Amino acid sequence: MLNANLAFVNQIARRASRFLLAVMMSCTAGVAMAADHASVVMYHRFGAVNLPSTNTTLEQFESHLAELASGPYQVMPLIDITTAIINGEELPDYAVAITVDDAFISLYKEAWPRLKEYGFPVTVFVATNAIDRGLRGYASWDQLREMQAQGVDFGSQTHTHPHMHRIDVETGRQEILTSNNRFIEELGIKPQLFAYPYGEYTPEIRDMIKESGFIAAFGQHSGIMHKTQNHFEFPRFAFNEAYGDLNRFKLAINALPIPAVDVSPESMVLDENPPLYGFTINEEIGPLNRVACFASRMGKVQTIVLDRRIEVRLPDAITGTRGRINCTMPHFVNGEETGRWRWLGRQWLP
Repeated sequence: MLNANLAFVNQIARRASRFLLAVMMSCTAGVAMAADHASVVMYHRFGAVNLPSTNTTLEQFESHLAELASGPYQVMPLIDITTAIINGEELPDYAVAITVDDAFISLYKEAWPRLKEYGFPVTVFVATNAIDRGLRGYASWDQLREMQAQGVDFGSQTHTHPHMHRIDVETGRQEILTSNNRFIEELGIKPQLFAYPYGEYTPEIRDMIKESGFIAAFGQHSGIMHKTQNHFEFPRFAFNEAYGDLNRFKLAINALPIPAVDVSPESMVLDENPPLYGFTINEEIGPLNRVACFASRMGKVQTIVLDRRIEVRLPDAITGTRGRINCTMPHFVNGEETGRWRWLGRQWLP
C-alpha cells in the first residue's frame, strides 16, 4: 500500500504542479480570496537517525519551508485559524498552520531555528510526563519556556500519551487534569487546543475533551480543516521520510476540503470490519462520480454514488494496528478542473 499511495500522490501532485504557477500569479500580493478552510501540517522529529516513521529529514523540512515562503500561502497560528473556523470568520485561501507533536529535542535544535528564520508560527502539542521525567530525546521545560517567550504556542497531548481508545473516560479526564496542572505550573497557561496521541479516540473520549474546556482537538487523519467538521475531530496532514517529499507537501497545502456530513460509522474503533463507510456531500462541488477512495494496503476501493451520498466498500477487512481511507476528487470552477484537489481522510482502529 505504501508504494500505491506514493504513486497516487505523485501522480496527482504532478498534475497539480502544472497549475501552481498560474494559481500563484492569480493571487493578490500576500492574500488570496476569502475562504472557510485551512491546511494543517504535522511533524514529529527533524533530522533524526533511524526513525523514519516519525522523522522528517532536514532537506525535506527545508524544502517545505521554502515552498511556504515562495508560494501564495499565508502561514498562521493554529489558534487563529481554529477560532476563525469556529466563529464562521473568513480566512485567506491557502491558509496553513504548522504543528509539531511530542516536543522532541530536534524540535528545539533543528526545527525551531529554521522556523524563526522564516518567521513562521508553530504550535507544539506536548505530553507533559515525558518532559517532567527529563527523558532522553525530549526538550526540557526550560527549552519550552524559551520557545514560548519567542512566540511558540503550546497545546495538550495528555500527560502520559496513552492510546486513548483503550482507556475509559475517567482515566482520560485525569490525564487532562494532570497535564493542565503541569502546563499552568511550568508555562503559566491552560492549553486551548488538544491533539489525540496517535490520532486515536472514541466518541466518548472526544466528548470528554470538549467538556474539559478545550476549544478544538486534532487527529492524525489527513484532510483540510473546514466549517462542516466536528471541532474536536479536525484533520492534519502528517509528514515523515516516506511521505515527506515536496510533491506531497504541495498537494497538502494546496488541497481543499470534501465537505462531508452525516459520516458513518461515527467511531474509528471498528465494531464491523470492513466498515460500511459513508458520507453525504450537500454542497455543489462538482460531479460526485469523480470521488475516488483509497484504503491502506488495498489501493483504490469501490465508491457508490447515491444522489448526494457516497458509500465506500472495501474488499477485505482492515488489518494491522490502524488503517486509513483517503478520498479525493478534483476541484472544479465553472465545470473545469483547476489542478487543486479535494481531500477527506479517515483513520480506523480494527
